[in-house]
Amino acid sequence: MILKKLVPFVLFTLVCAISILMVCCGQDQEPDSVRRYASITGVKAEKLEYYKKLHADAWPTVLRKIKECHIQNYSIFLKEVDGRHYLFSYFEYTGTDFNADMHRMAADPETQRWWKETDPCQMPLPDARAKGAVWSDMEEIFHTN
Repeated sequence: MILKKLVPFVLFTLVCAISILMVCCGQDQEPDSVRRYASITGVKAEKLEYYKKLHADAWPTVLRKIKECHIQNYSIFLKEVDGRHYLFSYFEYTGTDFNADMHRMAADPETQRWWKETDPCQMPLPDARAKGAVWSDMEEIFHTN
């Protein structure tokens, strides 16, 4: 009889203990498979409003391709520095083959059409321009959850 009364209490205590262990051991953090990427590029002042307009109504096909290629939490930020405009891009990659997913995205006709609209708005930094790229990769030096 006493045992039947103790079972709910023991189960509750066990669930609480497991929850505490999960938090203490970092189980509430993002999985190791999430990789963060950041990059920067310039944006032409005369194209800035058009660039903003494009992204205010991003094409659904492009957004789907981004998700299909395991990209999440994608953001682009704008900052003016000494009269020049810069774009900062951040996203998280959850796939297992970044290069293959980026090639798949680059091969997509709708994404190519999107880039034909966005690329002329941007001014690559010298390191990106030397590689024939638009965006310059950035090094992550700090992260916390």
